[in-house]
Amino acid sequence: MKKVAFDLYSSEYQNNPYPTLSNLRKYEPIHEFTVNKREVSWLITRYSDVVALFKDERLTKDLRNVMSEDELKQTIEIKEADFIINNMLFKDPPDHRRLRFLVQKVFTPRMIEGLRTRIEEISANLLEDLETKRSVDLMEDYAAPLPIIVISEMMGIPVADRNQFRIWSNAVTDISNGTEDIEKLNSYVKEFIDYLEILIEERRQSPQDDIISGLVMAEEDGKNLSKKELLSMLFLLIVAGHETTVNLIGNGMLALLQHPEQLEKLRTHPEHIKTAVEELLRFTNPVEIATARYALEDMTLYGKEIKKGELILLSIAAANRDPECFDNPEKLDITRERNKHIAFGFGMHHCLGAPLARLEGQIAFSALIQRFPNIKLDVDEHEIKWRHSEIFRGLVELPIKLGE
Repeated sequence: MKKVAFDLYSSEYQNNPYPTLSNLRKYEPIHEFTVNKREVSWLITRYSDVVALFKDERLTKDLRNVMSEDELKQTIEIKEADFIINNMLFKDPPDHRRLRFLVQKVFTPRMIEGLRTRIEEISANLLEDLETKRSVDLMEDYAAPLPIIVISEMMGIPVADRNQFRIWSNAVTDISNGTEDIEKLNSYVKEFIDYLEILIEERRQSPQDDIISGLVMAEEDGKNLSKKELLSMLFLLIVAGHETTVNLIGNGMLALLQHPEQLEKLRTHPEHIKTAVEELLRFTNPVEIATARYALEDMTLYGKEIKKGELILLSIAAANRDPECFDNPEKLDITRERNKHIAFGFGMHHCLGAPLARLEGQIAFSALIQRFPNIKLDVDEHEIKWRHSEIFRGLVELPIKLGE
């Protein structure tokens, strides 16, 4: 098996991971490396392997199954670790099943589809604010505010608190983006928890038609979410309802601008928007690597000995461009029909918020392209900057011209 050079933290990889992932997939489908300079880790890159391991019961999502409390604190680094890991994303059955069932009671497809008109209004209002501008940063002015407004309204965050909510939610997102200002992050997280606790108590006393009220009231067999579970679930919904969609809109629009024939096809054939969003999810991968799994026992893969407790990372980005699964995977094709991408994961941990992200993406792209048909990049492609992250893949900014 040929050894492939791989540096997760290099600018070269962060800016364009696909050539490296292609080599890994071809020559070294299981690659040993180090995360945060302290863990033996394994990167898996072939679609069939990634899908199989998503379902493998020899792997765990629950960090407490493989770590002591001290190791857990070292891994997460922030003081409020329970805020992050007491949700369904970091649980195995039966806890995962119980938590997901309670959230599904609130996060229904009918509820999400009912948001269509409101999301269209938010998108239109944001685009109207851009009408007088010739050049904008699409991330700051459109891709980021749209999902944060949507999720804050869904959660019942008062309008007066929205700006502060965005600051806090961005800080929460930075937990996954490897921020180095841990003290500042701890301060923001503590403020956010205190704020959410007040809202939770208000909803207990006076429920409203929002997600927080729904989660406070949800129960199974007479049992509600615990305080830790409730706070952690809100953390998960904020990240899932914000970061992934921001990156879908930003990464996807950049891909369309880099493939003007596809952009023009979508502008003249808006009926392709659903397949276009699925293709942009596959091609641009808002989530670079899936959430971690840990080995519950010693196991062997491609002749490599994985020890109990070691970290296994499943590369969604590599799997979504595997030629064994996708025809011409390096080609962006907004009319692609056979598209079994795993941008939202696979199996029991498939993202519960996927329908919302899809809906927001469909509305965001359609509205933007129709409102500004002559949209163009306002910077050389080589000047595009990507945020460094172990999990998410997103842009720092996206300068665009809205018209001549």
